[in-house]
Amino acid sequence: MSKAIPFIISSPSGGGKTTILKKVLAGLPGIVFSISHTTRSPRPGEVNGRDYYFVTEEEFIAVREQTPSGFIEWARVHDNFYGTSRSDVEMRLKEGADVILDIDIQGARQVKDAIEAVSIFIAPPSLTELERRLRGRGTESEEVVALRLANARRELTAAAEYDYLVINDSLSEAVEMVRSILISERSRKRRNIDGNSVELNIS
Repeated sequence: MSKAIPFIISSPSGGGKTTILKKVLAGLPGIVFSISHTTRSPRPGEVNGRDYYFVTEEEFIAVREQTPSGFIEWARVHDNFYGTSRSDVEMRLKEGADVILDIDIQGARQVKDAIEAVSIFIAPPSLTELERRLRGRGTESEEVVALRLANARRELTAAAEYDYLVINDSLSEAVEMVRSILISERSRKRRNIDGNSVELNIS
């Protein structure tokens, strides 16, 4: 049986999870990033098939209605649909790769109802700092920033539902904490840092 682990990672928009995950994944082998489907438009620099699968609402609904291989979780967030392919996650786990699911709290609850997963919540040091980061992007309107801040207040109250809480005050420390969590969970499954199984030699 595969010892691969699905990891749920959630954060309010602007919490820094994308940056943290890129740095963590660059230094740990055997971990893959689950690419979500979304109906929102790509942001500058985002690439279809690398950051998200950018699809139309009609295409999203078609996948959602597939049974049983549709989405393991899906939600409407900020007036856009997001979803994670069940078949893609299951295939990766069977291949022996740990899977990172970068999803919101609605999706996290759905996944935890469906499979056993390790959950990590990444939070900003304060809502004031989160607002500064969101405005610093310069990619969203005042209305969108206000909506994201309102949603962040709600999302932060759900942090207690997660196995781990990481405060992203210092990026380097947050990266190390997430990395340490992944390594610790691998160790619980009798696996090395690189994801390979540990074999006890007593001969």
